Amino acid sequence: MAIKVGINGFGRIGRMVFRAIAKDFKDVQVVGINDLLDNDYLAYMLKYDSVHGRFDGDIAVDGDTMIVNG
Repeated sequence: MAIKVGINGFGRIGRMVFRAIAKDFKDVQVVGINDLLDNDYLAYMLKYDSVHGRFDGDIAVDGDTMIVNG
């Protein structure tokens, strides 16, 4: 059974947490991200992070949903 979490804010720390979950914690599922920006821009910031480099996974946006590695 997966642990479901939400991320409050998708700035530097929020993106680092998301990357760690996607890479190392397969039993954790991010079910929500609370941020003021559009999903398209959140996906862009995750994919092309200027500090941590490009995200290796697949990222897609479908309306209000951001799908990562899925």
